[in-house]
Amino acid sequence: MHGRQGPEDDDTGLPGPYDGAAAEEPWFLPDEAEVVAFPFPKPEHGGLVAAADWREAEAALAADLAELAFDAGRLVERLRVAGAGAVQRLALEEAAALSWWTGDRVGADRLALWLSYRIGAAEEGGEALIRTAWAARRLMAVPSIGVEAVVSDLLGEAGRGDADLALDLAGALAGLDGRFAVTRGCAAFHLWRSLDERPEHLRGLEAAVLGARLAAGQGGVAFLPLALTGFGALVASGPPERRLAAWVQGAHRAVLAALMALERLAAWRQRAEAGTADLSGRTPARLIAALAAQPMLGAGQAGSETGASRAAVLRNLDLLVARGLVREVTGQGRFRVWAAKM
Repeated sequence: MHGRQGPEDDDTGLPGPYDGAAAEEPWFLPDEAEVVAFPFPKPEHGGLVAAADWREAEAALAADLAELAFDAGRLVERLRVAGAGAVQRLALEEAAALSWWTGDRVGADRLALWLSYRIGAAEEGGEALIRTAWAARRLMAVPSIGVEAVVSDLLGEAGRGDADLALDLAGALAGLDGRFAVTRGCAAFHLWRSLDERPEHLRGLEAAVLGARLAAGQGGVAFLPLALTGFGALVASGPPERRLAAWVQGAHRAVLAALMALERLAAWRQRAEAGTADLSGRTPARLIAALAAQPMLGAGQAGSETGASRAAVLRNLDLLVARGLVREVTGQGRFRVWAAKM
């Protein structure tokens, strides 16, 4: 008589799912001896700088870097001859150019009105104007030595709550110590743009100012021009060699543009001094010097620069306009602004 089989009759000697036997290693995992470690690239977004790649890029672009260094040296010498006013003028023009790259689009005339009269910040887009003026002040500041010092100057006193940021950035760029300042400036620019800690609307402008100041090195000028002829140096992506190539090319074009602007400025100054040789007093000569230092000049700022009364400043400016040496920019009766007629 065959009865129904019980559970004990089905026992095959194999553990069941609920027997609590010790777990075995899954069959699909390889043995430790078979595990091969593959070197994965470190992500740039994580705040790391692939120093070896940047050094290889620098070696590949050695000739271009040498040409840029030669013309940058010429610019430094011209600026020394022209005086501190020329550096200030160049910084204002660079800041206005950077504002078009960031989307703020602050014109030189509007920037001049803000610097001369503090006008425009209460209007629409006033924050953009203040940011551009900040960039101009940072670019024309006294050159700093070292990454930490430049970042501290960039952020202001005590780093505005980012006390460790300067140290972290210096550590990230430590692998590029001894490299060209231009290379370190480019690497710092791209690294700063990747920092999520910085507000998005400030990140690009801060990165450009930081990169320009670091790229100048210790050559005697506070920054290396980058945006006077376009934004090619600032928009490159891809491997370090491509980024550095665009950075060098854009900076070289900007340096050449700055040299040509200084030549035009020197020619205008000679013409202005010759055209006012018959005038008495010190106000005309001081006005010429102030106009050489500023892309645009308001009456209040002209009074501060020359030490003359407002009436004397306006009278001499009208005289310079009549002699074809200066032009009035705004075309309005109040808050007028003047510029050298080059």
